[in-house]
Amino acid sequence: MGQHLARLWRYGLLLSRQRHVAEDLVQATCVRALERAGQFEPGTRMDRWLLSILHSIWLNEVRARRVRHGQGLVDADNALSFDGEYVAQTHVLAAQVIRRVDALPEAQRETVFLAYVEGLSYREVAEVLQVPIGTVMSRLAAARVKLAEYPPLHTVPNPSTGERR
Repeated sequence: MGQHLARLWRYGLLLSRQRHVAEDLVQATCVRALERAGQFEPGTRMDRWLLSILHSIWLNEVRARRVRHGQGLVDADNALSFDGEYVAQTHVLAAQVIRRVDALPEAQRETVFLAYVEGLSYREVAEVLQVPIGTVMSRLAAARVKLAEYPPLHTVPNPSTGERR
């Protein structure tokens, strides 16, 4: 169950960009999953089921409440971006990639996250997001075009050899 919680946490943080909201999302997801345990189909992937519950809670409750109260969505520059400071100090390339993905529109960002970070198939992503598979494919294509507009990533010298990777 620990790996499922880690996935939920990452997805909650990606959607909300705030630790406390991500924690609330994970907690609400676990409560709802327990309430609806009878709806889980044995033999199917539990992580996909849990991710779709979290996505539903985000859309129907958390984001809707924030927009209603005039808070809108958090600006990427002010957001906690996956402990960006730590990543930047230790993994320069990873930090650059995260910043670029973080700047994508929300629908593309969450689709890229589920497909490329969590490794879900296009069909699984479509089920989690409750959209047609064609929408998943077009979001990923649009994200790739957007990411390709950036200049090449800055490489860093390999400390042991001095070679650039």
